Amino acid sequence: MIRVEGLEKRYGSAVAVQGVSFEVGEGELVALLGPSGGGKTTVLRMIAGLETPDRGRVFLRGVDATDVPVQARQIGFVFQHYALFRHMNVRDNVAFGLEVAGTPRAAARKKAEALLETVQLPGLGDRFPAQLSGGQRQRVALARALAPEPSILLLDEPFGALDAKVRLELRAWLRRLQRERGVTCVFVTHDQDEAMELADRVVIVSRGRVEQIGAPADVYDRPATAFVASFIGTSNVLTGVVREGKLETLGMELSAGDAREGEAQAFVRHHHVEVVGRAEGVPADGITQATIARLARVGWLAKLELVLPDGGRLQAELPRDRADALGLAEGQSVFVSLRDASVFVEDYVI
Repeated sequence: MIRVEGLEKRYGSAVAVQGVSFEVGEGELVALLGPSGGGKTTVLRMIAGLETPDRGRVFLRGVDATDVPVQARQIGFVFQHYALFRHMNVRDNVAFGLEVAGTPRAAARKKAEALLETVQLPGLGDRFPAQLSGGQRQRVALARALAPEPSILLLDEPFGALDAKVRLELRAWLRRLQRERGVTCVFVTHDQDEAMELADRVVIVSRGRVEQIGAPADVYDRPATAFVASFIGTSNVLTGVVREGKLETLGMELSAGDAREGEAQAFVRHHHVEVVGRAEGVPADGITQATIARLARVGWLAKLELVLPDGGRLQAELPRDRADALGLAEGQSVFVSLRDASVFVEDYVI
Protein backbone atom coordinates (compact mmCIF):
# COMPACT_ATOMS: atom_id res chain seq x y z
CA MET A 1 0.00 0.00 0.00
CA ILE A 2 2.87 2.38 0.75
CA ARG A 3 6.45 2.30 -0.51
CA VAL A 4 8.98 5.07 0.01
CA GLU A 5 12.31 4.96 -1.77
CA GLY A 6 15.35 7.02 -0.84
CA LEU A 7 13.46 9.97 0.66
CA GLU A 8 15.60 13.01 1.41
CA LYS A 9 14.61 16.41 2.76
CA ARG A 10 16.64 19.49 3.69
CA TYR A 11 15.64 22.74 5.31
CA GLY A 12 18.39 25.11 4.29
CA SER A 13 21.64 23.52 5.40
CA ALA A 14 19.89 21.23 7.91
CA VAL A 15 19.32 17.64 6.76
CA ALA A 16 16.01 16.34 8.13
CA VAL A 17 15.72 13.03 6.23
CA GLN A 18 18.47 11.02 4.54
CA GLY A 19 17.78 8.07 2.24
CA VAL A 20 14.73 6.67 4.05
CA SER A 21 13.17 3.59 2.42
CA PHE A 22 10.53 1.12 3.67
CA GLU A 23 7.27 -0.55 2.70
CA VAL A 24 3.89 -0.93 4.41
CA GLY A 25 1.65 -3.83 3.46
CA GLU A 26 -2.12 -3.69 3.05
CA GLY A 27 -3.87 -3.66 6.42
CA GLU A 28 -0.58 -3.32 8.28
CA LEU A 29 0.00 -0.94 11.18
CA VAL A 30 3.55 0.43 11.14
CA ALA A 31 5.14 2.77 13.69
CA LEU A 32 7.79 5.35 12.85
CA LEU A 33 9.66 5.40 16.15
CA GLY A 34 12.55 7.52 17.30
CA PRO A 35 13.64 10.50 19.38
CA SER A 36 12.17 13.96 18.89
CA GLY A 37 13.76 15.78 15.96
CA GLY A 38 14.80 12.54 14.25
CA GLY A 39 12.81 13.12 11.03
CA LYS A 40 9.76 10.91 11.67
CA THR A 41 7.09 13.54 11.13
CA THR A 42 8.85 14.86 8.01
CA VAL A 43 8.70 11.36 6.50
CA LEU A 44 4.98 11.09 7.37
CA ARG A 45 4.24 14.50 5.84
CA MET A 46 6.04 13.52 2.63
CA ILE A 47 3.86 10.39 2.40
CA ALA A 48 0.79 12.56 2.88
CA GLY A 49 1.91 15.16 0.33
CA LEU A 50 2.19 17.95 2.91
CA GLU A 51 5.95 18.14 2.19
CA THR A 52 7.76 17.64 -1.10
CA PRO A 53 10.88 15.43 -0.99
CA ASP A 54 14.11 16.84 -2.40
CA ARG A 55 14.91 13.33 -3.57
CA GLY A 56 13.19 9.96 -3.56
CA ARG A 57 9.74 8.70 -4.49
CA VAL A 58 6.48 7.90 -2.70
CA PHE A 59 4.31 5.08 -4.06
CA LEU A 60 0.70 4.64 -2.87
CA ARG A 61 -1.32 1.57 -3.83
CA GLY A 62 1.36 0.68 -6.38
CA VAL A 63 1.28 4.08 -8.15
CA ASP A 64 3.94 6.80 -8.02
CA ALA A 65 2.26 9.57 -6.01
CA THR A 66 5.30 11.77 -5.41
CA ASP A 67 3.84 14.63 -7.47
CA VAL A 68 0.16 13.96 -6.71
CA PRO A 69 -1.51 16.80 -4.74
CA VAL A 70 -2.38 16.04 -1.12
CA GLN A 71 -6.15 16.27 -1.74
CA ALA A 72 -5.93 13.61 -4.47
CA ARG A 73 -4.02 11.01 -2.44
CA GLN A 74 -7.10 9.65 -0.63
CA ILE A 75 -5.32 9.58 2.71
CA GLY A 76 -6.69 10.25 6.18
CA PHE A 77 -4.39 12.33 8.40
CA VAL A 78 -4.68 12.79 12.17
CA PHE A 79 -2.65 15.55 13.80
CA GLN A 80 -1.28 15.51 17.35
CA HIS A 81 -3.30 18.57 18.41
CA TYR A 82 -6.56 17.51 16.74
CA ALA A 83 -6.81 20.50 14.31
CA LEU A 84 -10.61 20.63 14.76
CA PHE A 85 -12.63 23.64 13.63
CA ARG A 86 -13.53 25.45 16.85
CA HIS A 87 -16.54 27.26 15.33
CA MET A 88 -18.13 23.99 14.15
CA ASN A 89 -19.88 21.46 16.31
CA VAL A 90 -18.61 17.88 16.45
CA ARG A 91 -21.04 16.57 13.82
CA ASP A 92 -20.06 19.26 11.31
CA ASN A 93 -16.36 18.69 11.98
CA VAL A 94 -16.73 15.03 11.06
CA ALA A 95 -18.93 15.77 8.05
CA PHE A 96 -16.73 18.59 6.70
CA GLY A 97 -14.52 16.49 4.40
CA LEU A 98 -17.53 14.66 2.99
CA GLU A 99 -19.33 17.88 2.13
CA VAL A 100 -16.22 19.35 0.49
CA ALA A 101 -16.05 16.19 -1.66
CA GLY A 102 -19.65 16.78 -2.79
CA THR A 103 -21.65 14.52 -0.47
CA PRO A 104 -25.12 16.03 0.13
CA ARG A 105 -25.34 17.69 3.56
CA ALA A 106 -28.02 15.37 4.92
CA ALA A 107 -26.08 12.24 3.90
CA ALA A 108 -22.83 13.66 5.27
CA ARG A 109 -24.42 14.46 8.64
CA LYS A 110 -26.01 10.99 8.81
CA LYS A 111 -22.65 9.36 8.16
CA ALA A 112 -21.04 11.63 10.75
CA GLU A 113 -23.53 10.44 13.37
CA ALA A 114 -22.74 6.81 12.51
CA LEU A 115 -19.00 7.50 12.83
CA LEU A 116 -19.52 9.14 16.21
CA GLU A 117 -21.14 5.89 17.32
CA THR A 118 -18.11 3.98 15.97
CA VAL A 119 -15.66 6.12 17.94
CA GLN A 120 -17.80 5.80 21.08
CA LEU A 121 -19.12 9.37 21.13
CA PRO A 122 -22.87 8.88 20.58
CA GLY A 123 -25.07 11.89 21.29
CA LEU A 124 -22.23 14.42 21.30
CA GLY A 125 -22.72 15.75 17.77
CA ASP A 126 -24.10 19.11 18.92
CA ARG A 127 -21.19 19.87 21.24
CA PHE A 128 -18.24 22.04 20.26
CA PRO A 129 -14.59 20.96 20.55
CA ALA A 130 -14.02 23.20 23.58
CA GLN A 131 -16.71 21.24 25.44
CA LEU A 132 -14.88 17.92 25.02
CA SER A 133 -11.98 16.28 26.85
CA GLY A 134 -8.67 15.71 25.09
CA GLY A 135 -9.45 12.05 24.53
CA GLN A 136 -12.86 12.87 23.07
CA ARG A 137 -11.38 15.48 20.73
CA GLN A 138 -8.85 12.95 19.45
CA ARG A 139 -11.69 10.52 18.72
CA VAL A 140 -13.47 13.24 16.77
CA ALA A 141 -10.27 13.87 14.78
CA LEU A 142 -10.08 10.15 14.00
CA ALA A 143 -13.74 10.06 12.96
CA ARG A 144 -13.16 13.01 10.63
CA ALA A 145 -10.14 11.28 9.06
CA LEU A 146 -12.13 8.06 8.58
CA ALA A 147 -15.24 9.76 7.11
CA PRO A 148 -14.08 9.62 3.45
CA GLU A 149 -13.24 5.92 3.99
CA PRO A 150 -9.54 6.19 3.17
CA SER A 151 -7.57 2.98 2.68
CA ILE A 152 -4.52 4.68 4.26
CA LEU A 153 -4.50 6.48 7.60
CA LEU A 154 -1.52 8.52 8.82
CA LEU A 155 -1.26 9.62 12.46
CA ASP A 156 1.28 12.08 13.84
CA GLU A 157 1.84 11.51 17.58
CA PRO A 158 -1.92 10.87 17.94
CA PHE A 159 -1.84 10.43 21.72
CA GLY A 160 1.05 12.72 22.59
CA ALA A 161 -1.14 15.44 24.13
CA LEU A 162 -3.14 13.06 26.34
CA ASP A 163 -2.57 11.86 29.88
CA ALA A 164 -1.24 8.35 30.52
CA LYS A 165 -4.56 6.66 31.38
CA VAL A 166 -6.38 8.05 28.34
CA ARG A 167 -3.43 7.12 26.09
CA LEU A 168 -3.66 3.49 27.21
CA GLU A 169 -7.41 3.38 26.58
CA LEU A 170 -7.15 4.95 23.13
CA ARG A 171 -4.28 2.66 22.07
CA ALA A 172 -6.42 -0.43 22.55
CA TRP A 173 -9.40 1.24 20.92
CA LEU A 174 -7.40 2.36 17.86
CA ARG A 175 -5.99 -1.13 17.37
CA ARG A 176 -9.47 -2.66 17.42
CA LEU A 177 -10.83 -0.03 15.05
CA GLN A 178 -7.93 -0.46 12.63
CA ARG A 179 -8.40 -4.23 12.58
CA GLU A 180 -12.16 -3.99 12.07
CA ARG A 181 -11.86 -1.59 9.13
CA GLY A 182 -8.72 -3.07 7.58
CA VAL A 183 -7.13 0.35 7.18
CA THR A 184 -3.41 0.57 6.44
CA CYS A 185 -1.89 2.77 9.16
CA VAL A 186 1.40 4.55 9.71
CA PHE A 187 1.81 6.42 12.97
CA VAL A 188 4.61 8.52 14.36
CA THR A 189 5.61 8.23 18.00
CA HIS A 190 8.58 8.71 20.29
CA ASP A 191 6.92 6.47 22.90
CA GLN A 192 8.48 3.02 22.58
CA ASP A 193 5.79 1.35 24.70
CA GLU A 194 3.15 2.71 22.33
CA ALA A 195 5.02 1.46 19.27
CA MET A 196 5.75 -1.98 20.75
CA GLU A 197 2.15 -2.48 21.84
CA LEU A 198 0.37 -1.26 18.70
CA ALA A 199 2.56 -1.88 15.68
CA ASP A 200 2.93 -4.93 13.46
CA ARG A 201 6.35 -3.59 12.50
CA VAL A 202 8.52 -0.73 13.70
CA VAL A 203 10.70 1.57 11.60
CA ILE A 204 13.27 3.11 13.95
CA VAL A 205 14.46 6.51 12.72
CA SER A 206 17.31 8.58 14.16
CA ARG A 207 19.02 11.65 12.72
CA GLY A 208 17.00 11.30 9.56
CA ARG A 209 18.10 7.73 8.85
CA VAL A 210 16.49 4.31 9.28
CA GLU A 211 18.35 2.37 11.99
CA GLN A 212 16.30 -0.83 11.87
CA ILE A 213 13.01 -2.25 10.58
CA GLY A 214 11.33 -5.24 12.15
CA ALA A 215 8.63 -6.69 14.35
CA PRO A 216 8.60 -5.23 17.87
CA ALA A 217 10.01 -8.43 19.40
CA ASP A 218 12.82 -8.55 16.83
CA VAL A 219 14.05 -5.00 17.38
CA TYR A 220 13.87 -5.53 21.15
CA ASP A 221 15.66 -8.89 21.23
CA ARG A 222 18.05 -8.35 18.30
CA PRO A 223 18.96 -4.67 17.99
CA ALA A 224 20.89 -3.97 14.79
CA THR A 225 22.84 -0.96 16.06
CA ALA A 226 24.10 0.47 19.31
CA PHE A 227 21.51 3.25 18.98
CA VAL A 228 18.62 0.77 18.81
CA ALA A 229 19.99 -1.19 21.77
CA SER A 230 20.17 1.99 23.84
CA PHE A 231 16.84 3.46 22.67
CA ILE A 232 14.58 0.41 22.92
CA GLY A 233 13.96 -0.82 26.43
CA THR A 234 16.28 -0.24 29.36
CA SER A 235 19.81 -1.61 29.37
CA ASN A 236 23.05 -1.56 31.28
CA VAL A 237 25.79 -0.24 28.99
CA LEU A 238 29.10 -2.03 29.60
CA THR A 239 32.50 -1.50 28.04
CA GLY A 240 35.11 -4.18 27.54
CA VAL A 241 37.42 -5.94 25.13
CA VAL A 242 36.66 -8.82 22.76
CA ARG A 243 39.36 -11.48 22.66
CA GLU A 244 38.98 -14.91 21.08
CA GLY A 245 35.21 -14.78 20.93
CA LYS A 246 34.80 -13.54 24.51
CA LEU A 247 33.90 -10.11 25.82
CA GLU A 248 35.87 -9.35 28.96
CA THR A 249 33.94 -6.95 31.19
CA LEU A 250 33.28 -6.47 34.90
CA GLY A 251 35.68 -9.30 35.67
CA MET A 252 33.51 -11.70 33.68
CA GLU A 253 33.66 -13.25 30.24
CA LEU A 254 30.61 -13.14 27.96
CA SER A 255 30.17 -14.80 24.60
CA ALA A 256 30.88 -12.39 21.73
CA GLY A 257 30.15 -14.89 18.97
CA ASP A 258 32.42 -14.33 15.97
CA ALA A 259 32.90 -10.60 16.60
CA ARG A 260 36.34 -9.36 15.68
CA GLU A 261 38.69 -8.42 18.48
CA GLY A 262 38.82 -4.93 19.87
CA GLU A 263 37.16 -2.53 22.27
CA ALA A 264 33.42 -3.07 22.45
CA GLN A 265 30.17 -2.03 24.06
CA ALA A 266 27.67 -4.49 25.47
CA PHE A 267 24.01 -3.75 26.21
CA VAL A 268 22.43 -5.96 28.86
CA ARG A 269 18.71 -5.66 29.59
CA HIS A 270 17.88 -5.17 33.24
CA HIS A 271 15.92 -8.43 33.32
CA HIS A 272 18.93 -10.28 31.86
CA VAL A 273 20.93 -9.58 35.02
CA GLU A 274 20.57 -12.77 37.06
CA VAL A 275 20.82 -12.37 40.84
CA VAL A 276 21.56 -15.49 42.88
CA GLY A 277 22.26 -16.00 46.55
CA ARG A 278 25.06 -18.49 45.92
CA ALA A 279 27.59 -19.07 43.16
CA GLU A 280 27.05 -22.84 43.01
CA GLY A 281 26.38 -24.20 39.54
CA VAL A 282 27.44 -20.97 37.77
CA PRO A 283 30.74 -20.98 35.79
CA ALA A 284 33.36 -18.91 37.59
CA ASP A 285 34.12 -16.81 34.51
CA GLY A 286 30.44 -15.85 34.17
CA ILE A 287 29.72 -14.56 37.66
CA THR A 288 30.77 -11.72 39.92
CA GLN A 289 29.92 -10.56 43.39
CA ALA A 290 27.86 -7.44 44.11
CA THR A 291 26.18 -5.57 46.93
CA ILE A 292 22.55 -4.46 46.80
CA ALA A 293 22.68 -0.66 47.17
CA ARG A 294 18.98 -0.14 46.59
CA LEU A 295 15.92 -2.38 46.32
CA ALA A 296 12.51 -1.04 45.26
CA ARG A 297 9.36 -3.12 44.92
CA VAL A 298 7.21 -1.70 42.10
CA GLY A 299 4.06 -3.72 41.54
CA TRP A 300 5.09 -7.24 40.57
CA LEU A 301 8.71 -6.19 39.95
CA ALA A 302 11.71 -5.83 42.22
CA LYS A 303 14.24 -3.27 40.92
CA LEU A 304 17.80 -3.47 42.20
CA GLU A 305 20.83 -1.24 42.00
CA LEU A 306 23.95 -3.37 42.42
CA VAL A 307 27.44 -2.14 43.29
CA LEU A 308 30.32 -4.23 41.94
CA PRO A 309 33.75 -4.71 43.57
CA ASP A 310 35.34 -2.14 41.23
CA GLY A 311 32.67 0.46 42.08
CA GLY A 312 30.72 -0.08 38.87
CA ARG A 313 26.94 -0.35 39.03
CA LEU A 314 24.31 -2.58 37.42
CA GLN A 315 20.55 -2.25 37.32
CA ALA A 316 18.56 -5.47 37.63
CA GLU A 317 14.89 -6.40 37.52
CA LEU A 318 13.31 -9.66 38.67
CA PRO A 319 9.86 -10.83 39.71
CA ARG A 320 8.98 -9.65 43.19
CA ASP A 321 8.18 -13.17 44.40
CA ARG A 322 11.63 -14.31 43.24
CA ALA A 323 13.27 -11.49 45.22
CA ASP A 324 11.21 -12.42 48.27
CA ALA A 325 12.13 -16.11 47.91
CA LEU A 326 15.84 -15.14 47.86
CA GLY A 327 15.32 -12.91 50.89
CA LEU A 328 16.98 -9.98 49.13
CA ALA A 329 17.58 -6.81 51.13
CA GLU A 330 19.61 -3.62 50.81
CA GLY A 331 23.21 -4.06 51.92
CA GLN A 332 23.16 -7.78 51.16
CA SER A 333 26.00 -9.42 49.20
CA VAL A 334 24.87 -11.50 46.21
CA PHE A 335 26.28 -13.13 43.10
CA VAL A 336 25.44 -11.78 39.66
CA SER A 337 25.61 -13.30 36.18
CA LEU A 338 24.53 -11.89 32.82
CA ARG A 339 22.22 -14.07 30.75
CA ASP A 340 22.39 -12.21 27.46
CA ALA A 341 24.11 -9.22 25.86
CA SER A 342 24.12 -7.37 22.55
CA VAL A 343 27.79 -6.76 21.72
CA PHE A 344 28.96 -4.04 19.33
CA VAL A 345 32.53 -3.55 18.09
CA GLU A 346 32.44 -0.25 16.21
CA ASP A 347 29.96 -0.92 13.35
CA TYR A 348 29.86 -4.70 13.92
CA VAL A 349 26.92 -6.32 15.69
CA ILE A 350 26.09 -9.84 16.80
